[in-house]
Amino acid sequence: MIQTTLSNGIFTITLNRPDKLNSFIFEMANQLKEALHRAESDDEVRCVLLTGEGRAFCAGQDLAEATEVSNDPDRDLSEIVHHTYIPIIKGIRKLEKPVVCAVNGTAAGAGANIALACDIVIASEEASFIQSFSQIGLIPDSGGTYILPRLIGLARATALTFLGEKVSAAEAVEMGLIWKAYPAEKYMDEAKAIASKLAKMPTKGFGLTKRGFNAGFSNSLEEQMKLEAKLQAEAGKTHDYNEGVKAFIEKRKPEFKGQ
Repeated sequence: MIQTTLSNGIFTITLNRPDKLNSFIFEMANQLKEALHRAESDDEVRCVLLTGEGRAFCAGQDLAEATEVSNDPDRDLSEIVHHTYIPIIKGIRKLEKPVVCAVNGTAAGAGANIALACDIVIASEEASFIQSFSQIGLIPDSGGTYILPRLIGLARATALTFLGEKVSAAEAVEMGLIWKAYPAEKYMDEAKAIASKLAKMPTKGFGLTKRGFNAGFSNSLEEQMKLEAKLQAEAGKTHDYNEGVKAFIEKRKPEFKGQ
């Protein structure tokens, strides 16, 4: 259900349940959580590339499993949110390494919000994004009520969520939902190129930047600037900072180690 490969610092995670449009069940979630944990703990991993197999990136939650849970009087849907989506979103956002998402097809419901939680999102021009929760009477989970308004503003986020309208890859780029879209035959090559570039850059600096971005969602300006000073001090003690400065002075290309 989840396939992983590690090559040249790029840890590729592929959602691989194509017959079910890569929709999540408990076991698939467990495997993705394990993959994110490996990405965090393995120093050889310098960048994560997340994508899906088949014609969809991810259709969100497998409704057969959701129905089984909701029909049990001793269970409710928060069980799925706590087991699957909270750990996955936290795993992506707290991973202090860049996460590139390559959206190959439909990204719906939780599948869309998992993609949007990643650091850089690119898509095939054939891909689409849809906040499909309203179609079955649910609310956006997987950080949807938090991340979506911050990406595109409250007005657009509300309309997309209430109306459940499909957003094309081109429209997603235009409204600032994702970074870029490419022709279907090129998007994965472009995603790999971005991941390859990031895997050769200062990983520790990316992690500290990501920590700062996360904190900035709730900090005041003064709090954020104090945090920036603290993170800058930490960045200034890394190998990659010293290498970057030395390479600049010596007018050569730096050789970052992610340390």
